[in-house]
Amino acid sequence: MCIIVHLMAAAMDQMLATIGRRVRGKRSEKGWAAKELAARSGVSQRFLADVEAGRANISLRKLGAIASALGVELTGLLAEEVVSPERELIDEFLAGRPGEELAIAHRVLSETLGPKRGSLVALLGLRGAGKSTVGPLLATRLGRSFVELDEHIEQAAGLALSEIFAVHGEAYYRRLETTCFGDLLASHPGTVVALSGGVVLNREAFGLVQRHCTSVWLKATPGDHMQRVLDQGDSRPMADRDNAMADLRTLLDTREPLYRQSHVTVDTSRMSVPGVVDSLEFQLRSVR
Repeated sequence: MCIIVHLMAAAMDQMLATIGRRVRGKRSEKGWAAKELAARSGVSQRFLADVEAGRANISLRKLGAIASALGVELTGLLAEEVVSPERELIDEFLAGRPGEELAIAHRVLSETLGPKRGSLVALLGLRGAGKSTVGPLLATRLGRSFVELDEHIEQAAGLALSEIFAVHGEAYYRRLETTCFGDLLASHPGTVVALSGGVVLNREAFGLVQRHCTSVWLKATPGDHMQRVLDQGDSRPMADRDNAMADLRTLLDTREPLYRQSHVTVDTSRMSVPGVVDSLEFQLRSVR
């Protein structure tokens, strides 16, 4: 009996450590401090610290609140993770590598093991990168249609984006994002589509981008991102945020390694809109 109790305790310790590692990793992906995740999930910072350290006595309700704040399913924090020895070797080899080397590794693996790039052109980047401005012009130049995926998501939900997040939360939005993008791939494979800034954090949807699309990162400076959103009449980025620009820089730093995996990159802060379209047309015809 003592042996069984000991084994059960060891298994529980391992599960708590795994949950803590996953919560910490998801929080880092979003560029959040522990204080922000605690506030969003309604738990104390001390409790969150215990969760991430693998020593908390976790209730499913509190863990569910943390998962919801992170935009993931509860099962994503609880499910057993099986890692092969080969995967562990690869992870060990890549650990600590700078972003530039990770981008090279990704390109090599994609060219060696990945399927051929699809004909759908996926535009990536934060709000204010120029996706809605450049997208229609690029589509016309290429003789294609242009789609904002968020419009399809709103139609599927029967709600505006703001209502989707307010009523159902980010996890629901990400599920719709994956479903609607998959439908778009099947029904309109030749489209130029503008995706959400956070699609790179949606493992399933971003996986579809990497496997089936020619991806384009519309890059911009933090200042341009902020100013373009404000010029559109949206003051929310600055509302009640004394450190809005610092938060934006952190967000860019967190997502940039993922954006950098795109097949094509154009800096919209350094070029005019016609120049961006010209550059994209040339590069897209070259990579196909």
